[in-house]
Amino acid sequence: MSEVKVNKISPRTACGTTTLGDSGDTFTIPAGVSITNNGTASGFGATGSASWNTTVKTGDFTAVAGEGYFVNTTSGAVDVTLPAGTAGAVIAIKDYANTFDTNAVTLIQNGSDKIGGSTVNAILSTEGIAVTLIFIDSTQGWLVTDDGLQSSAATAAYVVATGGTTTTCGDFKIHTFTGPGSFQITAAGNPAGNDEIEYIVVGGGGSGGMENAQSVAGGGGGAGGFRFASPSLAPATYPGKPLAAPAGLTASTATFPITIGAGGTTSTSPPGGAPGSVSTFSTITSAGGGMGGFTGGANPGPRNGEAGGSGGGASHGAASPVGGGAGNTPPTSPPQGNNGGGMTSPGTYLGGGGGGAIQVGVDGGNQTGPGGDGAGIPTAFGSNGVPCGSFRYYAGGGGGGGSTNRPQTGPAGAGGKGGGAAGGAGQNPAPAAATVNTGGGGGGSGNLYPNPGTNATGSAGGSGIVIIRYKFQN
Repeated sequence: MSEVKVNKISPRTACGTTTLGDSGDTFTIPAGVSITNNGTASGFGATGSASWNTTVKTGDFTAVAGEGYFVNTTSGAVDVTLPAGTAGAVIAIKDYANTFDTNAVTLIQNGSDKIGGSTVNAILSTEGIAVTLIFIDSTQGWLVTDDGLQSSAATAAYVVATGGTTTTCGDFKIHTFTGPGSFQITAAGNPAGNDEIEYIVVGGGGSGGMENAQSVAGGGGGAGGFRFASPSLAPATYPGKPLAAPAGLTASTATFPITIGAGGTTSTSPPGGAPGSVSTFSTITSAGGGMGGFTGGANPGPRNGEAGGSGGGASHGAASPVGGGAGNTPPTSPPQGNNGGGMTSPGTYLGGGGGGAIQVGVDGGNQTGPGGDGAGIPTAFGSNGVPCGSFRYYAGGGGGGGSTNRPQTGPAGAGGKGGGAAGGAGQNPAPAAATVNTGGGGGGSGNLYPNPGTNATGSAGGSGIVIIRYKFQN
């Protein structure tokens, strides 16, 4: 290699221009070279900047002044020995694989050179960090002049997930679970794109109350708890929106078990029914609906409706003027359900309706109590629930049982919108179970007068459902 050594290069004429090489030529300036002038310099980079080495470092190394390094600690921690400190020397380090929080970089002092005025080695342990250090003097040594995270220049990223039955609605993915399963998030997205998970979680509905040879009607079953978050759906005028949480869940890469609550079952043996079971997703649990009151046992005893996501309706002989089971049990905010219908007086014979997601069950007594209505949600959450107009309904309460040949007679109570079952009419058991995968409450049994000694059942509650929705593109 040829070498030319001179003390000064000047143009031939005053204030002329001196050109180095031709267009396309490359001139290499070694690291640490100092250029001093009394005018201006151009083309040599900003003061205090590093020239980045594009060979990714994966093991221990000694840094060279003037260079920046991409360091990959995926396989383990890395030690970086700093160069000897001279005033103005600069180095830079960038977390190549966002793994410094798992395997850190240690900056090793060179001799007695300090780092930030300390004689202790420095640790870089923030995920994604980039840091620039300049050596100033023997008192402070290497000082950080710039640091930042890749998130400062974030590009839009979106949630990626699997599980359940997956459908698409515009820019949203919908995952529907009608039975147990797993929802796996493999990419959590970011706020620049989307990292929010919306959901509907409905518990199993409670069964309707039985007629236990007492010749009076049973109460309707309470709907399963209804929990819902969808900040992206507007305006807030549809029937389920008042129960919507103000925000969804923030996505994180993980696998979330999904539990779907069963509806309460029935039998001909007292108490003849059962509450619904819980449905779960992540931190969200929706309680099962309360069983409707049945007519056996001491007053008021089991004749009161049970508490649950929504409460069961009362049977004849329940405590008056209450007797309906408490809804929103255990309590959530917004509330997951409503109270069941009670009794207007203790000697009346028509069952109260089970509570629904957005409405209390209607009191029984001298009239049969319909179940409370459930929550209506736009089809942006898929073709689930029970259709009514432009909405799909969930978590309707079961209707109370009707009565004939008694001082108070009346038809069976209707089930609430959202899968609630109707009560039994007259001397018949409840005719049909609540709708599956809606969390609807079962219907209460009608009375069997004049057939004392015969038990008649209410109907079973509907199983619950979990629906997960998120934006996957823009």
